[in-house]
Amino acid sequence: MRDKLFRLLKERAYLFKEEGFRLSSGKISPHYLDCKQVTLYSQALPLIGRLLWEEARGFKPQAVGGLTLGADPLVAAVCFAAGLEGIALEGFIVRKEAKGHGTGKWLEGHVQPGMRAVILEDVVTTGASAFQAAQKAREFGLEVIGVVALVDRAEGGQEYLATQGLPLRSLFTLVDFLNS
Repeated sequence: MRDKLFRLLKERAYLFKEEGFRLSSGKISPHYLDCKQVTLYSQALPLIGRLLWEEARGFKPQAVGGLTLGADPLVAAVCFAAGLEGIALEGFIVRKEAKGHGTGKWLEGHVQPGMRAVILEDVVTTGASAFQAAQKAREFGLEVIGVVALVDRAEGGQEYLATQGLPLRSLFTLVDFLNS
């Protein structure tokens, strides 16, 4: 299952360009992972859900969530995988800005203050996006206990998140792609 997901990521999401890509962190890298090419694919979602849930369950969360748009399919897949096991798990999405009408909320989902939560990410570089999601979730009142990602680029994100009290677990690292 893990090997199949890695192959899908390598074939569909991993890109190399000598002159580089601008990452959301602002850094330039010749390596890019466009994970939406996999996280929005029917053959990958069951694998993503099960594998991320296996990593997240060690934190004993009551909820999983993350920053829209990258985390949206991850949250749905993990909640689905937990549901197949009969485990109640709430999903939530952190908006990039507060809702401009109605409730004006930053978080969407049926979460309650005090719940133990894990942040889900597709790719971690600096950890800034995961921290942003964790910060908004903490402001809401969730107890954010960790981050689980598909890929850690191993460019300081794990260390940064650790300084924020957020251990990071990932299925793969950029090195896995470079060595395959």
